[in-house]
Amino acid sequence: MKTILETDKDFICDINAPCFQMLSAEEAELVKASKTQVLFRKSENLTKQGAFASYVLFVISGLAKQYIEGDGTKNFNLGIVKPGEFVGLSAVFSKNTFSCSAVALTDCQVYLIEKAAISRIVQQNGQFSFNMIKRYCEQNGNLLELLRNILYKQMNGRMADALLYLNGLRKEYPDIFQMLSRKDIGDFAGISTESAVKLLKTFEKDGLINLKEKDIELVRVDMLQEISRRG
Repeated sequence: MKTILETDKDFICDINAPCFQMLSAEEAELVKASKTQVLFRKSENLTKQGAFASYVLFVISGLAKQYIEGDGTKNFNLGIVKPGEFVGLSAVFSKNTFSCSAVALTDCQVYLIEKAAISRIVQQNGQFSFNMIKRYCEQNGNLLELLRNILYKQMNGRMADALLYLNGLRKEYPDIFQMLSRKDIGDFAGISTESAVKLLKTFEKDGLINLKEKDIELVRVDMLQEISRRG
């Protein structure tokens, strides 16, 4: 992790994200005064599950993977964090620790914004509050959908879900599968690495996907959608 100073060439002085455009001049200055710009190198942790959270993170550039830590060997991947998204937003409204971990898949430029500043703006700016509540509800909806899939779908259905989700990012991020290990793929499906490898080979044998070293090409999206639907 490296703090980016105003004298650095990578420093971004203006907060251009749409969610900050609705702030008053006073509120924008509050955010600027409460933020620190940081560069997380690939594989560095943006957040650590259970760690004290005095700030929330706003991703300016790069991709990160958000996940729940298990017993030390088993994790469950919640999703990919893209530019323009917050990490650790729940720390503003609930407990003072991060509820999950996040690790950089690429170099990530991030704002660390003191959560007290976000809390103050939420209380006084209705439009900003609406957007924060909307983001929070979307995240909770995604978590409930993931829980439903884990509880009621078999391994084939969960693997199909994982591949379809990641493939949906491919248009914007063509190398998305190459950023992830087979363990990562398994963690998206809630299965072991060994089971993930076997399922991927089975899907390839059935003509649903092509495996090209780390890359995965979805050949029969319609069939994967059907496997997902059947669970």
